[in-house]
Amino acid sequence: MLLALDVGNTNTVLGLYDLASDKSVELIAHWRVSTHRTQTADEYGVLFVNLFNLHGLATDKVQDIIISSVVPPVESTLLQVCQDYFNVKPLFVEPGIKTGMPVLVDNPAELGADRLVNAIAAYEKYGGPAIIVDFGTATTFDVVSAKGEYLGGLISPGLGISADALFSRAARLGRVDIKRPEKVIGTNTVGHLQGGLYYGYIGLVDGILERMIAEMATDPRCSKGNGSPSSAPKIVATGGLATLIAEDSRYIETIDDMLTLDGLRLVFERNRGTDREGYRTGQAAQKKPVRPGKGRSQHRMS
Repeated sequence: MLLALDVGNTNTVLGLYDLASDKSVELIAHWRVSTHRTQTADEYGVLFVNLFNLHGLATDKVQDIIISSVVPPVESTLLQVCQDYFNVKPLFVEPGIKTGMPVLVDNPAELGADRLVNAIAAYEKYGGPAIIVDFGTATTFDVVSAKGEYLGGLISPGLGISADALFSRAARLGRVDIKRPEKVIGTNTVGHLQGGLYYGYIGLVDGILERMIAEMATDPRCSKGNGSPSSAPKIVATGGLATLIAEDSRYIETIDDMLTLDGLRLVFERNRGTDREGYRTGQAAQKKPVRPGKGRSQHRMS
C-alpha cells in the first residue's frame, strides 16, 4: 500500500492506494484533516492511526509513503510520524526528484510541490495543453503545454482568506456562509455579502482564465504541432471550493477532487526503486522496534 499526503496551509489530505491490484491502481480510502503547525508527532500519529482503524485498515499494510508539503514546519513532524507509526521513511516531493515534467520557469525550486503534482496528474489524465485551478488557502493557476511542460502560472488570494480579510476589517459586517446566493442583487446584508464574495470570486477566476487562454492561443508550445494553431486548453479544477465555483464558471470543464493525490501516486511510481539517502522506494523501510504506546492496529484489511 502507498500512503500519499498532501500537506496544505489549511488542510492535509491523505490517500491510501493499493498498487498491487491485478486490474488497476485503486484508491482504497482518503481523508481530509486540519493542518496544525504546532501539533506534535504523537498527536498526528494518533489521528492517522484512528482514521485507519475507523475504516478497518491496518497501518502495517503501508509499505511506502510520499509527501508533498507547502508547510516546512510540519515536515520534520510528519517524518517522525511516518517512522514511528508506520515504520516507513517517506519520500518528499522536492528538488531532485524524478517527475517526468520539464519545469520551464525562472527558478524551478520555488514551485510548490502541490502545484507540480497537480500539473503532472492533469497532463497524465487529460492531456495538454491544460490549465489547473486549485482552490485552497491560495487559489493557484498552473499551465501545462501540449507536450507536457510546466510553463508557469499565477497565485491569487483564496476565497476563504479574502472573506476573512473583509470580516476582520469591517466592524459592522458579520461573518456569513460562503455559498451561491439565490440572486445577484441582494435585498439584505447577508445576501449582499454572499453575492459579492461568490460572484466577485467567479469574476476573478474567469477573468484570469480568459486572459490565460488568450495568451496560450499565441504560444506555439500550446499547439499540437503540424503547423496547427494552439489548441484550446483543458480547464481542470481541484481543491475544497472547486465544486462551488465551477457551478457558475464559464471556463471550468472538469472537477477532479483526487487530482493532487493521483499526482503524488504518479510521482511515486516514477521514483520507485530509486535510492535516496538510504531509502529505496518500492519496499518497506527496515523495521525497528515500535516505541511503547505506539503498537500497531490489530485491524486487518479484508
